[in-house]
Amino acid sequence: MSEKRFGCFGIFLAVVLCGSLLLNLVFIATRSATAALSGASLAGHLGDGPKFDESVLLPAKSRSDDKIALLSLRGVITGAESGVVGQTMVDDLRLQCKQAAEDPKVKAVVVEIDSPGGEVTASDILYNAVKNIRDVAHKPVVISMGSMAASGGYYVACAGSWVIANETTFTGSIGVIMQTLNYQQLFGKVGLESVTFKSGKFKDMLSGSRAMSEEERDYVQKMVMDTYGKFVGIVARERQLPEADLRAGVADGRVVSGKDALEAKLVNQLGLIEDAYAKARELAEAPDAAVIRYESGFNLGKLFHLLGQSEKAQVSVQWPPQLGARLEPGRFYYLPSFYAQ
Repeated sequence: MSEKRFGCFGIFLAVVLCGSLLLNLVFIATRSATAALSGASLAGHLGDGPKFDESVLLPAKSRSDDKIALLSLRGVITGAESGVVGQTMVDDLRLQCKQAAEDPKVKAVVVEIDSPGGEVTASDILYNAVKNIRDVAHKPVVISMGSMAASGGYYVACAGSWVIANETTFTGSIGVIMQTLNYQQLFGKVGLESVTFKSGKFKDMLSGSRAMSEEERDYVQKMVMDTYGKFVGIVARERQLPEADLRAGVADGRVVSGKDALEAKLVNQLGLIEDAYAKARELAEAPDAAVIRYESGFNLGKLFHLLGQSEKAQVSVQWPPQLGARLEPGRFYYLPSFYAQ
């Protein structure tokens, strides 16, 4: 008799668990679909996408509906890192910039930067996304620098209406770097030889199996200097500084402290994130505005994608270890020299 009761209870428990799982899946699917529909206003060059949820960091000082949006740029700027809503971390910040630009209640934006820089193209994409808030949406953008806003991080910061650094912030590092490895002598020691068939003389110019020719060195160096020229030009225009003075001085790749950056007019003010909020309210003429930040809601498609990934054993080496994203040969980077040893 007891075995029969236990069997009935087991069946009942299984039914309850299955029902609960089904209801949860329906709830998740409904929320995901709702989020997708709510993001229809993000259509454009980025395509349709879900909007970020909002969380309040500092409540409004009155019944005002005005908002200051806080966006964060942290870590190495790269299109190789997955995003939480978009395909990459670059897409995530672009979507946040677009959402802030299109929201009429957002009166100003604070961009918190704690980054050593990263890929040239990714940095340029984010610079233009932030600049769009300032110049197209006509909303003030205040940059708040954390421990580091160097090279590509400073490149993005140049899009701000007002730039604030901490006295101990590492910033500047206005320059471009590109690296490759030469293992020709190693091949000789282990008895290996690289055999290459190419369609043109420059097709394998970054190959590590042979020494670069002078013509190849000149070609790559020109590409580096052209990219550097764009960087310096943006700094000169945005900070209203003579380009010749920049090239002869602080724009030689050096990293400077926030205090030195203020003296060099690379930033407007020394301060903390709270000072950035105050400046944003001042520039937007919205003294009672709340401060909000964007967060990602749950996405069913992302969950299924993660569940569908097979686990694979991997052995990887990060080089250099402090970078967190390996420098790939043949790519241009806005990074300090000590991130590319």
